[in-house]
Amino acid sequence: MVLGLPGNGAHHTGRVNELFESWANEGREWVGNPHAWRVVALPAGSPHLSVLAGEQSRWALWVDADQEAFRRAYRVLKQVAEQGGPQRMLLVHPPGVGRQGLLSNLRHAAASYLGIELLVLAR
Repeated sequence: MVLGLPGNGAHHTGRVNELFESWANEGREWVGNPHAWRVVALPAGSPHLSVLAGEQSRWALWVDADQEAFRRAYRVLKQVAEQGGPQRMLLVHPPGVGRQGLLSNLRHAAASYLGIELLVLAR
């Protein structure tokens, strides 16, 4: 389940699949076969969020690399916290986004203010 994508079509979920392919090509064994992943986009405002949080074990938050990325991602995280969504998520993002700056700040804000743990795999 991926939160924060700008849409729910194949174009948007394909960005996450491309990231899994990139990680697999870098030797990140936990990805396994990137084509075996079923990526499902879910809006943070979904009325099913709290139910799905109890049923689904793997959650991710998409973070873009533009100037508004932090604001959008934090807004999604705030909705997730308010609606009883998942408390732990993998951060997925375009290749080239480094751990410092955006991802580090978002991870800190999510933990400190919303009680959400974000796993960052950027290099």
